[in-house]
Amino acid sequence: MKAGTQETEDQTKLDRLRNTLRILYHGTTPAAFRFQLAAIVIDLAIIGFFIATPVLQESPSFLWLDYVVAAIVALDIAGRLLASNDVVRLMRQPTSWVDGFILLTLLFPTALANLAFLRILRLWSLSRSGALWRHLPMRHWDEWREASHAVVNLLTFLFVISGFVYTVFYRDGSGMAGYIDAMYVTVATVTTTGFGDIVLPGTAGKLTAIVTMIIGISLFVRLAQSIFRPTKVFFPCPECGLQRHEPDAVHCKACGHILKIPDDGE
Repeated sequence: MKAGTQETEDQTKLDRLRNTLRILYHGTTPAAFRFQLAAIVIDLAIIGFFIATPVLQESPSFLWLDYVVAAIVALDIAGRLLASNDVVRLMRQPTSWVDGFILLTLLFPTALANLAFLRILRLWSLSRSGALWRHLPMRHWDEWREASHAVVNLLTFLFVISGFVYTVFYRDGSGMAGYIDAMYVTVATVTTTGFGDIVLPGTAGKLTAIVTMIIGISLFVRLAQSIFRPTKVFFPCPECGLQRHEPDAVHCKACGHILKIPDDGE
């Protein structure tokens, strides 16, 4: 009887914890807003650490910082899993895979040192999860949602390639100067400027430049499309799911369902 009572109490405590986490992660209360804002600030600080990781790896304090960040990321992943109403669905999402991979590189920084540059994918994961943009509609920035995603995708790509170039071509004793050279080469390659004063050596360097240019140009085109296309609002159709509509649309152009798009009253 006592064992059954203890199990019931434990389950009640777990349910309370999950409800509290749901409110903090997904709620709209002032406390939830402060928690979400603090989480964004911490995430951006972690991303800054990830950007500097290729240079900081030789620092005596790197492992200490690495494991602190690993603990924060692990707590965040556990919190999101507990707050989710569908854990299996959450674990199937690419952002969850990315976060899991990042946690592995943090837990095994020496064994996975050559993959540390991929940690910057946390920026993409944060963007796709919606945490960065959740409060933008409140401030009438919703029309910039797609352009913001395009900017984040481009920045993530630039930092990933810069980290790869530094790890493969400049890492040995080059420090900050080598990382800046890697970023310089990446930006020059993506923009197809190709000054030629710094080039990546060998066949591997040429292949890296080719892949960088192809993907980089595609991301630039995507960014331009999101900025210069006619302004539309983000409002998912409840019938067919079409997400972008004209600001004054009454019916969904895909299925004809009646829309009730909110406006600012102007």
